Amino acid sequence: MKQMLKTMESHLHAGEALVLVTVTASSGATPRGAGARMLVGKNGRICGTIGGGAVEYRSEQIALQVLEKKISGQQDFSLTREDVQNLGMICGGDVNVFFHYIPEGDPDTLSLVQEAQRLFETGEALWLISDISNGGTLSLYTKKNGVYGNPVPEWVLSQLPRQPKLLKQKEESYCVEQINGSGRVYIFGCGHVSQELEPVLTHVGFRCVVMDDRPEFARRELFPTAEEVRLVDFRKLADYVTIGEEDYICIMTRGHAFDTVIQAQVLKCRPCYVGVIGSKKKAAGVRQVLKTEYGLTDAELDLVTTPIGIDIDAETPAEIAISIAGQLIQARARMNQK
Repeated sequence: MKQMLKTMESHLHAGEALVLVTVTASSGATPRGAGARMLVGKNGRICGTIGGGAVEYRSEQIALQVLEKKISGQQDFSLTREDVQNLGMICGGDVNVFFHYIPEGDPDTLSLVQEAQRLFETGEALWLISDISNGGTLSLYTKKNGVYGNPVPEWVLSQLPRQPKLLKQKEESYCVEQINGSGRVYIFGCGHVSQELEPVLTHVGFRCVVMDDRPEFARRELFPTAEEVRLVDFRKLADYVTIGEEDYICIMTRGHAFDTVIQAQVLKCRPCYVGVIGSKKKAAGVRQVLKTEYGLTDAELDLVTTPIGIDIDAETPAEIAISIAGQLIQARARMNQK
């Protein structure tokens, strides 16, 4: 969504009207669920996707009509088994799609897009709220700053979901989506696996902070896409970082001793995910040390996933990075469903 907003800004500045196409609800085995978006201009789809296939093709054609009429609107697609066969799709079900017309150079949308980009940089949890009952007008919300843009009723703000959702009350409908989370991935150790892992995680939308106690490894040149690269003392992490319940921890330092001392500190913060590289035999020994020498409870120790990553028989640093990225994507999806 961050990249889509940047694209929206550049096209509006260039004097092009746009249509933001959003799946507001879906059921059955449709390709994409609520919150899927694409941006359409005069030459067709610019970026994003609502799942491909016939629904996306038909939605693109409708968006071009919306550009001509300059009026927002909604279209419901009901795909029966016969429709699926006739359209050459592999998915069926019902899809509700909203088409939000945005005039060229629209000052309100440009202001909102610029504010969203500023809020992305703060690292706060950020929601994009579309007032479907009022032409799809957009607003932003963070707990710290409140609502930016059009007013949003309290009944909407009181039930902001992690997952994209259509909220309804009487004649009002709001499509709500969290487009930025406060959680980060903290990667401890800047060795070969970390150098492969960070760019993959960044590419799929995680914000990564990598840390090491060796100056020759904690270098920006090794991690040009990371949010931060920090030189730290592994024994005093609280001096360098504050870990919360929405954060992810990947521990892959150069030795068991450092892995252990890091776990002893981060598990007290109860992050949503803690993964540690190494064998099951090593994990059993480290668990016992953490329990007897550091006083960690079984509930805290059960937060640890080790060996880290999905079992795909990975061997090289690049393959191990893919297995870890897959596990974090899975952990993020499960957390979003809570």
